[in-house]
Amino acid sequence: MAITGAAGKVGRQALLALCGHDVTPVTHREHEDLEGPTLDVTDAEAFADALSGQDVLVHLAGNPSPDADWEGVFEPNVGGTYNAYEAARENDLDRVVFASSNHAVQMHNVEDPAEPESMREDARAVRPDDPTRPDSYYGVSKVAAEALGEFYADRHGIEVVNLRIGWLMDEDQLRETQDGDDEARARFARAMWLSHTDCREAVKSAVGADLPESSVTAHAVSRNDDRYLSLTETMRKLDYRPRDNSAEVLA
Repeated sequence: MAITGAAGKVGRQALLALCGHDVTPVTHREHEDLEGPTLDVTDAEAFADALSGQDVLVHLAGNPSPDADWEGVFEPNVGGTYNAYEAARENDLDRVVFASSNHAVQMHNVEDPAEPESMREDARAVRPDDPTRPDSYYGVSKVAAEALGEFYADRHGIEVVNLRIGWLMDEDQLRETQDGDDEARARFARAMWLSHTDCREAVKSAVGADLPESSVTAHAVSRNDDRYLSLTETMRKLDYRPRDNSAEVLA
């Protein structure tokens, strides 16, 4: 099993979640505590070489900023994900878990269209099969990458999990988002919070679950009172069992 972006915030939690597996961390540069290939995801040949002998890819690498411009996300997020699926196809991998994002659908409930990390008070529930509504170029790149996964599932038989990851923070960082006068952003944080524990559970579930169909799109946030992303499908299809709740942390 390989994890791209293994040195990132989600990557570190993924490594902990999958510590019982034979995991190859793939990073953009060398890290003293990680032993594995280093590559740029836009290098298709290096990507294919890195996946030789693997059976599952957890693809987390890319530009993570919702404020990035199109040039900033096109090559790493769209081109890099294309390279990920081509490498998976060439190496006959069984499954790809792709790190999508809440920003693929956030425009459904954004308070200010110019501020992706804001949420209106009367947010409506969003399910994985609702139409995508990206809130940024970053969100657009995630929608495109989800479509790539569905294509490779249908055309090439690769099992795909598009995991729409929320806002990964520890409890102190969550509390910090509640300081200040920006209630729309504070509300967004409470809704999208993904605890470290639940992040590990989501990744482990996405890797190990028996999928009901070849391509599954699922939300990964904690069981927050303020969430609008439906977790029913994640719980049923991936057997995800979140334990944490932003409301309980902030009480």
